[in-house]
Amino acid sequence: MIVAVSISPSGPPLDAAEQPADAGVSEAVAQAVRAIRASGLPCETNAMFTNIEGEWDEVMGAVKQAVDVVAARYPRVGLVLKADIRPGYDGQLAAKVQRVEEHLHER
Repeated sequence: MIVAVSISPSGPPLDAAEQPADAGVSEAVAQAVRAIRASGLPCETNAMFTNIEGEWDEVMGAVKQAVDVVAARYPRVGLVLKADIRPGYDGQLAAKVQRVEEHLHER
């Protein structure tokens, strides 16, 4: 399966006194991405989502770890998740893109 996940904190951090008012969410997002990458599953990050490939329990475990990391510092966490569940297929992070690229180069 491939999952596209976006994890973002909402509200001020629990340790708001230690953070500048204009800090944004990039540090928290980086912590979530770091947790996903630590899972060892194939993944890639773009401007909107991190895509993860693996078996259901592995992928959902990585998503939970990432949410937990952000939730440890923020009182509320937003999660957007989209899944392509296709048993028997792996290596699809690159393969799906490659198929589209091949069609883009057809004449």
